Amino acid sequence: MIREQIEEKLRLAFQPAHLEVHDESYRHNVPAGSESHFKVVIVSDLFVGQRFLTRHRAIYGELAAEFIGGVHALALHTYTIKEWEGLQDTVLASPNCRGGTGTFA
Repeated sequence: MIREQIEEKLRLAFQPAHLEVHDESYRHNVPAGSESHFKVVIVSDLFVGQRFLTRHRAIYGELAAEFIGGVHALALHTYTIKEWEGLQDTVLASPNCRGGTGTFA
């Protein structure tokens, strides 16, 4: 399962205090059973002093093989432990799919 691979790689690389990996492929215009769209909420003090772009690039670097293997999109929510305090209930929901023109049964 791709979700578990993503989780394992992120745990090893970022030693998160909190990690959620949600498969949101069902919300997109992809064949049933696709594992192509994910939402990641990750809290790690390895992000201290980093801008969001730097954090995201580091995550994309860790997951390069998954993108080659078919992952299409990641919705990333990256926080330090201090940033995460008080935010647990306010992580934004992913938007509805706006792309994809194929028709799948």
